[in-house]
Amino acid sequence: MRFTSQTSSDGVTERFFILGGIPGVLWAPEDAEPRALVLIGHGGGQHRRAPGVVARALRLAAGCGFAAAAIDAPAHGDRPRSAEHERIITEMRARMGGAGDPAPLLAELHTLLAAQIVPEWRSVLDALGDMGPVGYWGLSLGCALGVPLVAAEPRIRAAVLGLSGTAATPAGAAAGVTVPVRFLVQWDDALVPRAEALALFDALASKEKTLHANPGGHGDVPAFEAGSASRFLARHLG
Repeated sequence: MRFTSQTSSDGVTERFFILGGIPGVLWAPEDAEPRALVLIGHGGGQHRRAPGVVARALRLAAGCGFAAAAIDAPAHGDRPRSAEHERIITEMRARMGGAGDPAPLLAELHTLLAAQIVPEWRSVLDALGDMGPVGYWGLSLGCALGVPLVAAEPRIRAAVLGLSGTAATPAGAAAGVTVPVRFLVQWDDALVPRAEALALFDALASKEKTLHANPGGHGDVPAFEAGSASRFLARHLG
């Protein structure tokens, strides 16, 4: 892991890094050792420093004393698209324009991305070393790719997930999630059918899992849910 730049503001240090071609950011309290580390997965079409990612990271660092890390998912941010990425995305957009059902292609794309990002996240964890207990926070695409990560990585002790459904998540991955989960659903989400979101929540094998459902569309998650999610992670990560 090579750190390329560093800035500090309001008690939080932000450091950009590169690991084997994977660009990422690490936020941490400026003058204290972090009490835990939370991995943050961004949404579809976004990147490691999208506004929602930064807001969650700053809340965790300044409010909880945690470190937070984010990386660009494959085919997102500063990472190039492969020919396979381009094929699936082009076909999916055509179907969204009325040429058929895009759901199977979305599932194919997310399965491809998950196969790439799960070992990448595990490499990031290895490179960062012991920063305390590990959590995960990812919504939308961050949930679809986070479910297989949380299932595969025993260092992750708790997760905030949501805004995704069974059709967008790699098949069978939810059954491997056993850690405590806070799961967010937007009741009027036009991108994620309510039945699919509830089916994904039901498929999680966690003994402790809580469903938080709010009215509104995909991007209308109430601001208070961020504070609630932070307290959930703090409770489980110390």
